[in-house]
Amino acid sequence: MISEDKRPGRLNVANRRPEIILAEERGFCFGVRRALEIIEAAGRRYGRVQSLGGIVHNLQVVKRLEEVGVTAVKSLDEVTTPVVAITAHGVGPGIPAEARARGYEVIDTTCPLVTKVHQAVKRLADEGFFIIIFGDPNHPEVRGALGWAGNAKTLVTLDWEEIRKIKPLPHKIGIVSQTTQPVSLFSNFVKAIMDWVFPRPVEIRVINTICDPTIKRQQDAVELARQVDVMIVIGGRHSANTRHLAEMCAAEGVETHHIEVPEEVDPAWLRGRSRVGVTAGASTPDWIIEAVVRRLEEVADQVAAEAGVLTGD
Repeated sequence: MISEDKRPGRLNVANRRPEIILAEERGFCFGVRRALEIIEAAGRRYGRVQSLGGIVHNLQVVKRLEEVGVTAVKSLDEVTTPVVAITAHGVGPGIPAEARARGYEVIDTTCPLVTKVHQAVKRLADEGFFIIIFGDPNHPEVRGALGWAGNAKTLVTLDWEEIRKIKPLPHKIGIVSQTTQPVSLFSNFVKAIMDWVFPRPVEIRVINTICDPTIKRQQDAVELARQVDVMIVIGGRHSANTRHLAEMCAAEGVETHHIEVPEEVDPAWLRGRSRVGVTAGASTPDWIIEAVVRRLEEVADQVAAEAGVLTGD
């Protein structure tokens, strides 16, 4: 029996084994993979290493790092090891200098694309711009980027109307983005500011600092969401980029589930479905993605058996 899905042009094959389809771009980005390789090697070499904040927003990865002696602290004041690691999210320029002044060896795993944000913020600050960062003020990447603004005036927000509160309006405004923000939201944010500011005599400089892996991952997730009956997004609960992926998939009108581990997969999600899409955030390791896919395949077999369909028919 074939029944029509609520969305036009899509079919839901209720009595066949659900097909599991993976997004082409998924899981670890090169910046996260690089950071983990560096910090894991340091842990094995030194025995104990402490990072300033979590290396990635993924509980399972954090636990694996603990097995090789890598743990996280909130500040330099809490450090008890001779080696300190800077996470992929990066920090302001004063922190590594202070760590070295205290006698610590510093291992810097800052993502090269986050470093580009730092460079952009510093350049805008040096040229006298009021700096707006489109991002979450509580995210470590954003806090680190702010450190590169020096004495420049700054605003961190996801709401463009916050600029209305700035009195007087700066004559030079520079805008950058947290690397993992959705491109469409950043574009709308910039457009809204431009529409409101003009025709005032203001210079606005926009630097798109959203990283290419984020853009590609988001594009692939949205494209896949348009082709399937349900989306599974894998990643840490506190991972901003994973949360954005889930939100963007859901915005396409497809049922979307954000999970961390395979045990969270509910067979009900696959019943009556023909296509199941899978993607994962930039801090999600391959082994978790593979475990979730294995679980989905098992559930797909179970669903097909319940419907009286033999796998392979």
